[in-house]
Amino acid sequence: MKRLPAFFYALPSGREPVRGWLKGLPDDDRKIVGEDIKDVEFAWPIGMPLCRPLSRGLWEVRSTLTQGRIALCEHEGKMVLLHAFIKKTQKTLDADLELTKKRMKDFT
Repeated sequence: MKRLPAFFYALPSGREPVRGWLKGLPDDDRKIVGEDIKDVEFAWPIGMPLCRPLSRGLWEVRSTLTQGRIALCEHEGKMVLLHAFIKKTQKTLDADLELTKKRMKDFT
């Protein structure tokens, strides 16, 4: 049984940015990211190397896909997939972090 089922964050237009990002990946990469999300769903709370905190209430799934990251928050027993990006530096870019925090405020 899933401990923390995953749901996609939806913009007011109904578009789901993380789902769109996933659909843009090649099939093999999409499968890798899907497996990583599934691992978080079934093993929550989970730490490194798969999941690490970004800030209070905000985590990232550190996918085994090269540098793939998905930012998430927990809301009412659900994992909300807020933002997906390719991380090219050790530090998460401020723009990615701010966008994720802005989307998280819709739930807190």
